[in-house]
Amino acid sequence: MTQGPPPLLVVAGVSGSGKTTVAAALAARLAVPFLDADDLHSPESVATMRAGVPLTDADRWPWLDRAGSWLSEHDRTGGVLACSALRRSYRDRLRGRASRTRIVLLAAESAVLGERLRTRSHLFMPATLLASQLATLEPLQADEQGRTIDAEQPLDAIVDACVAYARS
Repeated sequence: MTQGPPPLLVVAGVSGSGKTTVAAALAARLAVPFLDADDLHSPESVATMRAGVPLTDADRWPWLDRAGSWLSEHDRTGGVLACSALRRSYRDRLRGRASRTRIVLLAAESAVLGERLRTRSHLFMPATLLASQLATLEPLQADEQGRTIDAEQPLDAIVDACVAYARS
C-alpha cells in the first residue's frame, strides 16, 4: 500500500475555539508546516478588528487568497493552516487554490467560547466580535471535505481526532 501526500488541513472555527493551539499541535504531530492565517491580515483589517468592527467580505477576499496561496505552496509538503473559514464560500475559496484541502471545524458552546475569550488576550480580536462570528458561522455541509470536532475536549483528544481524520 502506498502512502499519499502529507495532509493539507485547515483548522477552522470562531475566535476562542482553539484553532491556533490545535493547528500548531496538529502540525507538530504530523511533522508538516504550520501557519496562523491571522498573520496574513492586512494592517487595515487588523485595525478594523482591533476597533471591534467585523470585517466585510471585501476585506476578507484578499486575506483568504493569501491563505489559499499558502495552502497551494504546501500542496506537496502538506501543512496545517489555522483560519476562521466561517462560511462555506470562504472554505470554497481556500479549496479553489488548493483543491485537496480538508477542513477541521472546531465547535464549542458559545458560553465556553466567551469564557475562553475573557481569559485570554489576542493582538487584535476582541471578545466583542464573538457574536458576529457565531452569526456568520456556517456548519460544514455534507458535500464538503471536512469534519466537525468538539473543541471542548482536552487538547490531546482534539489532536488525536484531527490526526485520525487526516489519515482517513
